[in-house]
Order: sequence, then C-alpha cells, then structure tokens
Amino acid sequence: MLEPIDNLVKVLSRLPGLGRRSAQRAAMALVREPARTLDPLSSALADVRRRVRCCSRCGGFTTEDRDPCDLCSNPLRENVLCVVEDASDIVTIESSGAFKGRYHSLGGKLSPVHHVGPEKLRVPELKERIAAESIAEVVLAVSTDMEGDATAGYVEESLRGFPSVESPVKVTRLAFGLPADSGIAYSDPLTLRRAIAARR
Repeated sequence: MLEPIDNLVKVLSRLPGLGRRSAQRAAMALVREPARTLDPLSSALADVRRRVRCCSRCGGFTTEDRDPCDLCSNPLRENVLCVVEDASDIVTIESSGAFKGRYHSLGGKLSPVHHVGPEKLRVPELKERIAAESIAEVVLAVSTDMEGDATAGYVEESLRGFPSVESPVKVTRLAFGLPADSGIAYSDPLTLRRAIAARR
C-alpha cells in the first residue's frame, strides 16, 4: 500500500468503531473521489480544529465565539446539574430531550490503569458551580463499570454536606435497568440485579 494511504488508514483506525479493515475501506473511498469526499472532509476537520473549544463553565463543546456555551447561557435551564464523564456525553443526553437542566463534564473518570486520579477530575469547578448557581440537585450520569462506580462514589463523598450541612445539595444517580427493545435473555446478571433493585 502507498505510504500516504497507509498513514491515512493508521489515523482512521484510531477512531472509535473503526478497525483496520473499516479504516482501509474508508481511506479508499476518500482517495477514490477526493473532490467529493476528501476535500470537504479536510475542510471540515480544519474548521473543527480552528473553532471548537471546551466551554469554560461546563466543559462541553462550544465554539470560540460562544463561551460559555449556549446551554450554560440559557436562563431557562433548570437548576439541576447533570454530571458526566466526557463532553460527548452531554451531546448524547441532550439529544434524548429528557433532561432540561445544566451539565458539567468531569473530563474523565477515576482510572488507576490510565493514571487518572481525583486531581485530574473537574470536581473543584463542580463545587464552585453548585455554590454560585444555587444548584438544587446533582445527577450523576457516569458509566456503570467499576471505574464509573468509583468516580460516582468519589463525587458523592466530595459533595457530602456541601455547600452547607444545613442544606446540602441533593445527589442522585441515573437509574439502572434493561435497555429498550431488549429481552431479559440478552441482559447480564449485574444489569438484572440493578434493574430489580431499582424497580418502581
């Protein structure tokens, strides 16, 4: 394979969901019709690189001319704060239309394997926002794996008795349950245990 194409395949294969074969097919499609695919992609990538930033308040994606982002600037959003691991989680939850509050990205989750300790999470910024924005409830929307559970526990412990012992912020976590349009036979034992415990 030609070196430039091989380099493109290597870069594409780093993207989530793209293995070597999928990356190779994508690279060939881009090279086959550069005017229709490669040039617009190059332009879009350059535009994202130049203009997209993380919001200084929530840590979500925004553009350089909109900081804080539109979600943080919207006075109609409820004073409930959804805490997520990553900025992309904000996009996912917001697209559901089910949450009308504000967001806060931690910028990761506790992971000794990846050398992510408490000092790398945006918990001090979270506490500042709770106090400054009179947040009534914090909803922990983190993953349900071991690292996500550890992160949720750490954040919950950090917010115990905050901002004051008399009126601490309420901390909740997303309910666990069975995925929509899925049968019980396809669910793992942990998901089933959590679904039964969180039944209503």
